[in-house]
Amino acid sequence: MCMTDDKTLSELCSKGDGKAREELYRRYSPRLLSLCMRYMPDYPSAEDAMHDAFVRILESIGKYRWNGEGSLYSWMARVTINWCFDSVKKRRRIRTSLIEDADALGLLADEGEDDVGRVPAEQLVRMVEELPEGYRTVFKLFVIDGLSHKEIGKLLKIKEKSSASNLARARAILAAKIKEYESDR
Repeated sequence: MCMTDDKTLSELCSKGDGKAREELYRRYSPRLLSLCMRYMPDYPSAEDAMHDAFVRILESIGKYRWNGEGSLYSWMARVTINWCFDSVKKRRRIRTSLIEDADALGLLADEGEDDVGRVPAEQLVRMVEELPEGYRTVFKLFVIDGLSHKEIGKLLKIKEKSSASNLARARAILAAKIKEYESDR
């Protein structure tokens, strides 16, 4: 399938046409990946961000309004850049929270020690992803999304105290993982 113009392509995509969506992906994914590479720390992260942004694009393409030639890519680029910024912010929030927890436990080096003992952000993110699902979910909702234990409880249909307990357990596991990482260095 090869659409002749972006307007027709976007209209078909908004109606759920699978072939049009494939064409949209083939036509724009290389440019959007290149865009993601500017904002993400590495190629795999950029590729993940581009795919995630594309899902968001396809979910919201019905909101797109044709504004002349080039407007479809401009709209898609804005969605993609916003997705990248959100992803980077979330990574920073995870890293900041983990560093604060590790620092409170005395697991990180003092400022003047040439970052000896600092855990790389990518490693911290991996540690979070290795948490048991319930702990990981509460940790992300609390740390990344900034929800209160009351909000998390309602969302997950658990008690507020269970949310706080899961967060404490997640932090304890992460502290142990950080300590183990530090001792292996």
